[in-house]
Amino acid sequence: MRVSVRVPARTGLVGHPSDGYGGATLSVTLANFAAHVEVSPALELQIEPAGHEAWPEGGERLVRATVRRFCRHCAEHGRDYEPRVRIRYRSTIPREVGLAGSSAIVIATLRALAQLAGPPIDLQRLPALALSVETDELGIAAGLQDRVVQTYGGLVFMDFARDEYESLDSALLPQLFVAWRRCAAGASGVAHAAVRERFDRSEPAVVGAMRTLSRLAHEARGALERRDHDGFAATLEAGYAVRATIFDLDPRHTAIVDAARELGLPATYTGSGGAVVGIARDRAAVAELAGRLRSSGVQVVPALTR
Repeated sequence: MRVSVRVPARTGLVGHPSDGYGGATLSVTLANFAAHVEVSPALELQIEPAGHEAWPEGGERLVRATVRRFCRHCAEHGRDYEPRVRIRYRSTIPREVGLAGSSAIVIATLRALAQLAGPPIDLQRLPALALSVETDELGIAAGLQDRVVQTYGGLVFMDFARDEYESLDSALLPQLFVAWRRCAAGASGVAHAAVRERFDRSEPAVVGAMRTLSRLAHEARGALERRDHDGFAATLEAGYAVRATIFDLDPRHTAIVDAARELGLPATYTGSGGAVVGIARDRAAVAELAGRLRSSGVQVVPALTR
């Protein structure tokens, strides 16, 4: 028996990174890119990339940590599990740019192992289980947002103060675009760790920023439900402004946002790796943006959200 699982990338829209601080976020999966994991029986544990290159943070490290956590999951359900499987992984998600490539590999591995060997992983349990792989097993600072939206799929509103997740109709969204500069990739865990330290010290600027980001996520959801795309655009840009008050933003990333705004395209970060998501109000403007940034190594693509 062979099990194959695909998990898409995601883009944060509004509210991130308040998910790690009891806030709220709005996020959507992207069909443009995905992680693929294949698991089949073997005489011993084998982990290998299915393509020519391993994941930059260490694909084998991510998968091996996921296997360890899955073994504990089995033990918690009264079952001994010896991982005699061959795991092959690959991903088309742009690397370390804030599109949740690592969490996609983790979730795909957990789902594949559960399908092949059981016990099943409840939908409500999967995001926290996936998060624990990175936070507990690997010591990477992260939040639940990516794992929740990649578990549920589509457009998801997440209220972490109430532990409530709600799937929304992706058709509520305006047409979006995603842009990133490959040569400016960076591990998001580093940025998150510094902000976490400041939050834990109760630094007013960080605590206040997380509250504001959470409020903006609620406002963004309301705007979408009213079909108020201008109001949604305002929350997108407000979220970017708040981010700029607590993170040291890389000029190579902010240049993409600035270029989009010059063309009347509201934009913000997709996460903490530098990729940008924006509202494609005008196809000609998006095409011009792509043309302007191409020489500096920036790729601009329509976001496939439905």
